[in-house]
Amino acid sequence: MRTIETLSLLSSLECSNCGQYHDPHKLHQTSVCCNAPLVAAYDSSDVFPLSKEVLPAHSDNMWRYLEMLPVFDVNNIVTLGEGMTPLQTLYRIPQMLGFDRLYWKDESLNPTGSFKARGLSAAISKAKEFGVESCIVPTAGNAGGAMAAYCAAAGIDAVVVMPRHTPKIFKEECWMYGAEVILVDGLINDCAAVAAKIREERGSFDVSTFKEPYRLEGKKTMGYEIAEQLHWNLPDVILYPTGGGTGLIGLWKAFQEMLALGWIPDKMPRLIAVQAANCQPIVASWQGIQPNAKKYNGQPSIANGLAVPRPFAEPLIMDVLKQSHGHSLAITEDDLKKYMQLLARKEGMLAAPEGAALVAALPKLLEEGLILHDENILLLNTGSGYKYLENLQIPV
Repeated sequence: MRTIETLSLLSSLECSNCGQYHDPHKLHQTSVCCNAPLVAAYDSSDVFPLSKEVLPAHSDNMWRYLEMLPVFDVNNIVTLGEGMTPLQTLYRIPQMLGFDRLYWKDESLNPTGSFKARGLSAAISKAKEFGVESCIVPTAGNAGGAMAAYCAAAGIDAVVVMPRHTPKIFKEECWMYGAEVILVDGLINDCAAVAAKIREERGSFDVSTFKEPYRLEGKKTMGYEIAEQLHWNLPDVILYPTGGGTGLIGLWKAFQEMLALGWIPDKMPRLIAVQAANCQPIVASWQGIQPNAKKYNGQPSIANGLAVPRPFAEPLIMDVLKQSHGHSLAITEDDLKKYMQLLARKEGMLAAPEGAALVAALPKLLEEGLILHDENILLLNTGSGYKYLENLQIPV
């Protein structure tokens, strides 16, 4: 374990649109120049090469990568043990679908049952470091529960704004953690509008997706873990369920950082964004159906986390897909249910419908020649299916 209090190499926050510098020692939301997402940059020049060989002696959670995370004082870290989730090999489904191998990174084993724990651990740790007393988030479900949990651990007030149709369990967990829960008719973009008004009235810090710089930093640790768990080689292809896009962008950021550190070879995976057919703004933009998603209107999905009709970081998502020579496609509600059940019955995994969407995408991608049966393919399941059972209306 580390004994030095300050090890972060965070050197600046940069506007994702124009690159303008923002002081990392001050509290920021979006960039003051372009109202665009801010992205953290790290300077390892004075300690280069930062060695990956020291990692086994570090924490067995996502904070093992502390030098490349944004918290300056380790005493401000708010952790519930997030990260270092298992990377497994699927067995029966690859045989059924005609693949040599499929890797499965299972984020359902994080605190609060999803990958959101990573981003909120980082964001709330920074909020604590800056002395924030109240945080607010619009959410489709999992981010609200994660924020409420980490705020509770940090002693920070939490306000969660979520769609009224969100499964009851998401509302109940936020209430159990002591958060104020506000329900809104509509999708997450409608919740964001309500949250913005409340933020102005109360002065709460907004931890919405890409409305602050640090959730991205927590999410990127999935990329570091994938590399470490695969002995510092990356898969050929990664399928990712994409709503707001933080995880997708975080993976690419992690790969670029590790490449600069000399930790991985110069062979990047193709990243494929999988969406729900009921709400597929990235697919529509990727296919040229629309110039961007600013006016896109989606419908609810049983995959709550995919019902993000107007992702704020759409330009960054599109950049990642282009740079990685990736792709984007959408899955129907019927297939979400079908493949969620298939995972449960063939692999013993009760995955979130967002994760099931990735399995449903495989035959389509194989048929179109966008992936090959003998490639190393990784599916990143973002959460537990237990929270979604109410959505499925299972007859028992």
